Amino acid sequence: MYFDSHAHLDDRRFDEDRDAIFEDLKNHGVGLIMNIGCDLKSSLQSIALAHRYPFVYAAVGSHPDDAAQLNDELLALYRQLCADEKVKAIGEIGLDYHYEDPPREVQLPAFRRQLELARELNLPVIVHEREAHADGMELIRQFPELTGVFHCYSGALEQARELVKRGWYIGFTGVVTFKNARKALEVAQWLPLDRILIETDCPYMAPEPHRGRRNDSRYVPLVAAKLAELRGISPEEMGEITTENAKRLFRIA
Repeated sequence: MYFDSHAHLDDRRFDEDRDAIFEDLKNHGVGLIMNIGCDLKSSLQSIALAHRYPFVYAAVGSHPDDAAQLNDELLALYRQLCADEKVKAIGEIGLDYHYEDPPREVQLPAFRRQLELARELNLPVIVHEREAHADGMELIRQFPELTGVFHCYSGALEQARELVKRGWYIGFTGVVTFKNARKALEVAQWLPLDRILIETDCPYMAPEPHRGRRNDSRYVPLVAAKLAELRGISPEEMGEITTENAKRLFRIA
């Protein structure tokens, strides 16, 4: 069985065939999905999907693109949403300096406040970190009691080593199937097997041979297959290992 540990199946690009995708998942061996919030609307939609489909779970939070919207009222709403039994993490939260819109001066306090919420509620976090390695790690170091996953990992091996030492997980998308995925492959070859998660980040990051098309959770076995090839095990074994890892992180029985 495969666990897509990071999906956005609430996205409007699935409005016409979402039910058909969910029905077809079993034909691809996908048994569990974590659907991720990026703002209040998508967080609510993720919870709704989790209640509609028993194999779906939800994370709530504000992506760095939504950092300017984070205030006391929104944090209070996220706190209330986390009381739902299907909500298993705070995310996706973090830093994105690629476009830096909103600026880092807005992103940093939003990230910190959501880490504080995760600590308060004893929940794992799902981190989006792009071109912000130094600041991201500096904040993580200030919350040693927290754990979570750096999703769609783009950092260096040295950063991965520190994350693993701190009890964190690292998530890989279809990027590992791309020809230019040198850094991700280096990390994937080194990473202890009990710290690997697989994900689609759908509708983004479709793996080869679907690159450039809309992605969905049915493609997560392709991510597992590439990682399995790197580690010399079967795709099915990689699926089972990463499923157990995600269940452990998100405390899913």
